[in-house]
Amino acid sequence: MEMIVSFILAIVSYMLIDNVVLSRFYGICSFIGVGNKVKSAFSMGLAVTFVIMMATLVCYPLYFYVLVPAGIPFLDTLVYILVIASLVQIVGLFIKKTSPSLYKTLGIYLPLITTNCAVLGVVQTNSDSQLDFLTSLANGLGTSIGFLVVIVLFACMRERLNGYNIPKAMKGVPIALIVAALMAMAFMGFGGMVG
Repeated sequence: MEMIVSFILAIVSYMLIDNVVLSRFYGICSFIGVGNKVKSAFSMGLAVTFVIMMATLVCYPLYFYVLVPAGIPFLDTLVYILVIASLVQIVGLFIKKTSPSLYKTLGIYLPLITTNCAVLGVVQTNSDSQLDFLTSLANGLGTSIGFLVVIVLFACMRERLNGYNIPKAMKGVPIALIVAALMAMAFMGFGGMVG
């Protein structure tokens, strides 16, 4: 029972308290670029969630059971990028086949998941911190759900802001960055939740 509670607390911690977008600014490119429409933000969040979880499941054994025993753990980043790039290609082909309009909407941001710092950050943290498999899964799950929640909330706020009279100099990215900063401060409030 204690293991389940600690697993859930780890997920909540990675999702809310240590949110990669709002605390480390990982994945900010797709966050700002795609986070202007709820549908595309949700789809991007799901794609990133899938890639993070699959990368976690594939990269953990590759690092601890292949690279470390072979004495080449320094190749971890290269291996992670190859795995992530392969997963993104699979996701891209799936989206292109099932929803060509969504594929077009996501545009350049879909292939950019390959270099999304959130995805690489999760697998790199798992190996650098020598996390066990269960904690690595909690990190992947919490980070991916946190990314999904934050990008959708951000898109909701940006859609709502489109209806307001915002000064011309503040429209677009400037107001988006202010909203992101306010979200980051709001998420800091979760800091005392898990101790």
